Amino acid sequence: MQVAPQDYQNVPIDIQTGKLLDWLVDRRHCNLKWQSQVLAIREKINAAIQDMPENEEIKQLLAGAYLHYFHCLRIVEILKGTEASTKNLFGRYSSQRMKDWQEIVSLYEKENTYLAELSSLLVRSISYEIPSLKKQISRCQQAQQDFARREEECQLGAAELRERFFASCKQYGITGDNVRQELLALVKDLPSLLSEIGAGASALSEAIELYQACVEFVCESSAELVVPLLRHVGKRGNTTVYEWRTGLQPLRVERPVVEEVPEQPKEDTIDWGDFTLEPTSVDDGTAADGGAQGEEIDWGITLEPGPQQDDGIDWGDGESEEVQITVLEAGTEVPEGVACGSDALTLLENTETRSQFIDELMELELFLSQRLVEMEEEADIVAISQFQLAPAVLQGQTSAHVGSLLATTRALLGQLCTRSMQHLFMILASPRYVDRVSELLRQKLKQAELLLAKKEVMSQKRQEALAEQGALEPKLDRLLEKTKELQKLIEADISKRYSGRPVNLMGVSL
Repeated sequence: MQVAPQDYQNVPIDIQTGKLLDWLVDRRHCNLKWQSQVLAIREKINAAIQDMPENEEIKQLLAGAYLHYFHCLRIVEILKGTEASTKNLFGRYSSQRMKDWQEIVSLYEKENTYLAELSSLLVRSISYEIPSLKKQISRCQQAQQDFARREEECQLGAAELRERFFASCKQYGITGDNVRQELLALVKDLPSLLSEIGAGASALSEAIELYQACVEFVCESSAELVVPLLRHVGKRGNTTVYEWRTGLQPLRVERPVVEEVPEQPKEDTIDWGDFTLEPTSVDDGTAADGGAQGEEIDWGITLEPGPQQDDGIDWGDGESEEVQITVLEAGTEVPEGVACGSDALTLLENTETRSQFIDELMELELFLSQRLVEMEEEADIVAISQFQLAPAVLQGQTSAHVGSLLATTRALLGQLCTRSMQHLFMILASPRYVDRVSELLRQKLKQAELLLAKKEVMSQKRQEALAEQGALEPKLDRLLEKTKELQKLIEADISKRYSGRPVNLMGVSL
């Protein structure tokens, strides 16, 4: 299909931007060695800009990133006004400034070098500079999202650690303001708590008698008393171990001294002691001998001469006296009626008696629970016939009453087996346990503080990424504007060479 001449003028010329330079060189618009020509032109431009007149528009042009051909044309137009006084009758300028820039423009126009340079700038902007800036901005945006997510994670982690800290403090029965002092204060209140528990054991006397009657009935009048320690505490309260062991109240109680563990310093410091270094005086004679006998060390050993045999060893005379060995008893004898050491502790403070007390409580609880189950089940002939000969204390019990006794026993057992009470017993047994618990709880707070500090770092980095993005976006906008301008200039220049046909540079997605 042939195109009419008037229609041929409207057929557009489509050029791939990536192959623009090859297109210009293949159609002999530009020289293949245009780069060497551009280097010479750049040297002349660098020399010419050193001497420029005071003009605001020229300052703006020189402040740009790169001066190309069309900038040089504009500078020549400005110089025609500033250098008008140097124009002669033949229309030439005697000003060196004008001569330099006119020479630069003529070198650009030689073999269309300016067109090759503009095409190179356009390809570089589209292929490298614009994608690089977009990638940097995208990386900044991704970094902001990551830092914001990590900032939120740190905030949530710190809140969780603080919640765990306060939950642990609640288990210990303290507020957490000063962990060590609060734990020590709880230990000081422990004797009164144990006294209340001991007083509460008196309510178990009926349950103990029921247990005793059942054991005597089943075991055919066994003379052995059940739960003796629990029975003792119910009658006399939380007495000393001495009173439980001997049956007599002590005349004097000498409680063991509790080791006061000083609070550890927050910063680890090494105490090197107070050493006093005094210079040793060495006289001239000693110095001459090498200082080997400068000072003598008194080891506390005295050597006395004694009878020796020919070989220099004293073997004794063979008539040694009888050797007597005296064994000294460790410690001193405790006066009668004085409770000291472990005997001075109360029954619930001493580890062994407290364990026995809990065991007997659990034994009584199991008996009552089993008895309650048997009473609530449907009675069979064997059970009815078995308990016909039982004492009245067993036959007169109801399931509701046994249930109330069981509830009282479990309540008393629960007071001793709480988590806070267990920790108090461990502190009582080892005062250094306070420091371990305090350090464990402080570690949670320290970790929360570290996470909050990390959150601040993440916030700062997020702000830095935001600032970097704010600095890159204006650069990208200016580069896009200059690239569009270059595209229009190149399309217009090529269009002039083909009688005004429209030219489209393909692949330019801005």
